[in-house]
Amino acid sequence: MAADTVTTTERLRRARFAVAAVFCVHGAVTGSFATRIPWIQEHAGVSAGQLGLALAFPALGASLAMPLAGAISHRFGARTALRGLLVLWTLSLILPSLAPNVWGLCGALLVYGATAGMSDVAMNALGVETETRLGRSIMSSLHGMWSVGALIGSAAGTVAAHLGADARIHHLIAALVLTALGLVFCQGVLDVRSAPEEEAPPRFSLPPKSALVIGAIGFCGVFAEGASLDWSAVYLRDELGTSAGLAAASTTAFALTMAVARLVGDRVVDRFGAVRTVRVGGAVATLGGLLVVLAPHAAVALAGFGLLGLGVAVVVPLAFAAAGRSGPNPSQAIAGVATITYTSGLIAPSAIGGIADATSLVFSFGLVTLLAFGLVLGAGVLRNADEGAPAASPADGVPAKSGGPAA
Repeated sequence: MAADTVTTTERLRRARFAVAAVFCVHGAVTGSFATRIPWIQEHAGVSAGQLGLALAFPALGASLAMPLAGAISHRFGARTALRGLLVLWTLSLILPSLAPNVWGLCGALLVYGATAGMSDVAMNALGVETETRLGRSIMSSLHGMWSVGALIGSAAGTVAAHLGADARIHHLIAALVLTALGLVFCQGVLDVRSAPEEEAPPRFSLPPKSALVIGAIGFCGVFAEGASLDWSAVYLRDELGTSAGLAAASTTAFALTMAVARLVGDRVVDRFGAVRTVRVGGAVATLGGLLVVLAPHAAVALAGFGLLGLGVAVVVPLAFAAAGRSGPNPSQAIAGVATITYTSGLIAPSAIGGIADATSLVFSFGLVTLLAFGLVLGAGVLRNADEGAPAASPADGVPAKSGGPAA
């Protein structure tokens, strides 16, 4: 019996590291693509406006395809589904650089977003299942590993761009390497299968009400994140008259505090719970927003953006964790929350710009501050994320109980 317990514990530990590596691979694809957007724009011969149109298609593709992830996982099992969807995602990196014009780029990014969304749902559902079996929080660090992967991918892309490498060759090599790594890492994740009597989830359906409520919290966090990442440098330059280098440092401060907070956030969640963590995080983010809005000089605004990143860092991981435990179809709930957060990330930059045109950037970040305070008020909806059971779930390869995670 003791030997079986040791074996199960070791298997879960390996599964935790395997799914973390999958998150890292997923993030590396995004980082690899983002750094070569200027090359892709020039190669496809598209204007700034046309590029903006094309960059809306990943979110559109993800929103349309994410509900399919639950049905795929139900049919093939979580490990096989993740393996196939992750391969489609890593290989889709090749497509945008091959686009000859704006319509080809839109089509390529539609596929890119669809495969990103489906693999995102599958890996988050497996992350929630692994967390539940371990009996302790891991979702924050998993999303931290996604950020690490994005940094690695963007660093490699920056080197490739500096050397003047053709993005078609760069992305082909990156896609093949990441595909190989993804296949290796997927071997170690849990092989969760639906119970024989469990009804297959619908291919397309509206998100459950629980996902809408949880997604509202995710919306607040991702809106603050997207606004800060895309507009912090502009804010310091235009509102406070800083240099370009110091303005860029605000984005770095935000991203760095966010990545660090996600990597260490699980310990905080295990000690204080998801609700208290997000409530305190919302208070920290609100303070950061107030510092940004009221900043008399750049140093105060830099501190404010750092606090914003620290405060919203764990919101999305905990929203996924709560969604995964909110009902009988976790993949459907996770897909619903993911759709809402993707939408928030898509509209945040343009919404901030539109409000700034009508009023000012200061007013725009006043709205961000209000949304951050919404985390304080609404953190209670994440109570499901505090309900992870100890590691007494079925062993690897055994069907999940009816009503358990389908992916």
